[in-house]
Amino acid sequence: MTTSLPTARTMSTGHQPAVELRGVTRTYATGQHSVRALDGVSVAFPTGSWTAVMGPSGSGKSTLLHCAAGLERVTAGQVLLGGADITSAGDGELTALRRSDIGFVFQSFNLIGSLTAEQNVALPLRLAGRRVSTKDVRAVLTAVGLDDRRKHRPRELSGGQQQRVAIARAMVTRPRVLFADEPTGALDSGAARTVLGLLRDLVAAGQSIVMVTHDPAAAASADAVVFLRDGRIVDHAVSPDAREVADRLARLEA
Repeated sequence: MTTSLPTARTMSTGHQPAVELRGVTRTYATGQHSVRALDGVSVAFPTGSWTAVMGPSGSGKSTLLHCAAGLERVTAGQVLLGGADITSAGDGELTALRRSDIGFVFQSFNLIGSLTAEQNVALPLRLAGRRVSTKDVRAVLTAVGLDDRRKHRPRELSGGQQQRVAIARAMVTRPRVLFADEPTGALDSGAARTVLGLLRDLVAAGQSIVMVTHDPAAAASADAVVFLRDGRIVDHAVSPDAREVADRLARLEA
């Protein structure tokens, strides 16, 4: 059965899920043995909504994110992006999707140190062979509050500012879905609140976000939370507060 995470927005509009996993299994070979990181996961992430993915270490959180984003191929099952099956897409097609329909934000920012903030943001457009509009690049930097830092290189920016540049870089292609892997994990509490507020603003503007996090406060910023254990979805909550998230996670780790 597919775990659905309805919101008022998606129920009223009837949109296709932004991303859907159907019976997804992901197995890794380790010597003569195999490890099943995902075990028949079925979940639909609503369009225009923000879903957090949580679970104990080794529960399959990052694997789920990577399979949903087309960064890893599934062993079995289907992955649908906006209703289109991308399970068997070729490497070239997946690369094109990651440069247009999919944005990705990492814990470690992954900015190129020799490039300015403006150049880092423009990079996905250049890689996709698209025209780079200085106006569009500046607009997205303005949206994350960094237009005045556009000529600065990563070493000249704080951790929170670097993460905001990374979000701007992910958003410049106007992706269908933004995937975030521990986006506040390397930030202090003040910078984390700023980044979470920015993500909330993006969702309010219609962006779909799927985020892996270990932080109950970060998860509580999302519209819904999915909990994994041993590669399976075992719980979910809609609009929980941080205490409820922490309590549910503690029960999984017990």
